[in-house]
Amino acid sequence: MFDAGLSRRGLFAAGAALAAGFVTAGCGVANGNSSDRILDPPRGAADPATAPARLPISGANPDAVAAKYAGRQPQAWGMDLDGIVTGFNATGKQFAITFDACGGPGNNDIDENLLAFLQAQQIPATLFLNKRWIDANPARAGQLANNPLFEIGNHGTAHCPLSVNGRAAYEIKGTASPQAAVDEVWGNHQRIIALTGHAPRFFRTGTAHYDDVAVSIVKDLGETPVGFSLNADYGATATSTQVQNNMLTAKPGGISLAHMHRPKAGTGAGMLASLPTLVANGFQFVHLP
Repeated sequence: MFDAGLSRRGLFAAGAALAAGFVTAGCGVANGNSSDRILDPPRGAADPATAPARLPISGANPDAVAAKYAGRQPQAWGMDLDGIVTGFNATGKQFAITFDACGGPGNNDIDENLLAFLQAQQIPATLFLNKRWIDANPARAGQLANNPLFEIGNHGTAHCPLSVNGRAAYEIKGTASPQAAVDEVWGNHQRIIALTGHAPRFFRTGTAHYDDVAVSIVKDLGETPVGFSLNADYGATATSTQVQNNMLTAKPGGISLAHMHRPKAGTGAGMLASLPTLVANGFQFVHLP
């Protein structure tokens, strides 16, 4: 089970900030696409024993959820609020790696080298896919969904910070009402059901920012809000060395955040350099419990 005590994290040290002036959990500036490959894209199925748990189709009523929170004023805002999962009770040196695919202009590519490496090394991961990314890559999204090595998480419909009053993060405007917050979650919830045949278990909002009312909305829609304990690639703006060094600070029961839609970013090379070292140091990569 998740450890509620790990669901509140301190802010990241100022020394982790990039020269841009902040540490971001969102998407960096678009830097083009890449056709480079080191391995064929993963197409086969992993050992079914590694497959994550599956939820039945949710019986939630999105209109009723929106009505329930109409007029509710948020009291908190951030990435480490109560109710946001940022860690879990580990058995030994277990660690969960997650990758966001943010979608939208300049963000619809895929780091095939990274995914091929995960497949070759049989490293499970949760892939938080935005609806725009799925719609731009339907066949590839279907391949990933059919591979039990990967679990598909909900990264929202339009990649908005999840709020009920339009609060922004990293200059990205948040959802402006309870209805808009419901739509941001539910639109991609339904898209993932169409893709996988079952409901997503986990939701991570665009930029990883929520207000406390939005956290409750996600739960009422049948998903678990997820954050992170380790910001691996600063929104795909980190160098490979920074990603490597960040990952080597992993602690048992932690959850890393990185991005899979920027093949020219430092994320892939940093992961390829660090994950084998973590395995050699006794870490076991697992799906979110």
